[in-house]
Amino acid sequence: MKEAVKIYYGDGKGKTAAALGYAVRNAGLGKRSTIIQFLKGGAVPKEAGVMERLEPEVRLFRFEKSDVPFKELSEKEQEEEALNIRNTLNFSKKVLSTGESDLVVLDEVLGLVDEGLATDEELIQVLEARNDATEVILTGWKLDEKLRTAADAIYRIDQEER
Repeated sequence: MKEAVKIYYGDGKGKTAAALGYAVRNAGLGKRSTIIQFLKGGAVPKEAGVMERLEPEVRLFRFEKSDVPFKELSEKEQEEEALNIRNTLNFSKKVLSTGESDLVVLDEVLGLVDEGLATDEELIQVLEARNDATEVILTGWKLDEKLRTAADAIYRIDQEER
């Protein structure tokens, strides 16, 4: 069975790295990947330089403007960023529906539910727009039960206590 919709979640570090590694692997196979990041702030991510060198096979998008984490923004700034995030969700739906990418990574998208910026149902609608040939990976800290039903494979990443 093809695992078309994968979810990487948990308290451990490495969810984004695993998803980016999958995108790099796809590039090595001559496939195209689109990475769309949420709740990372507007600062240039550490991985951006490497990802830019992999274009056009791997494309990285983020639409947030503020370098400050969402929770630390003023109410007005949160409203502005919420609009940016909403636009990013709409962009995600479009990218998933076109089939122009073999893989779409929605990095930290699960956090939108925790922050009250999207509902499970809205994320499921984004997934339902997916072209059948497109794989998608969602990452985040927490996974609500409703989203579990939309996944073909779920990977929990936690740090073991020592």
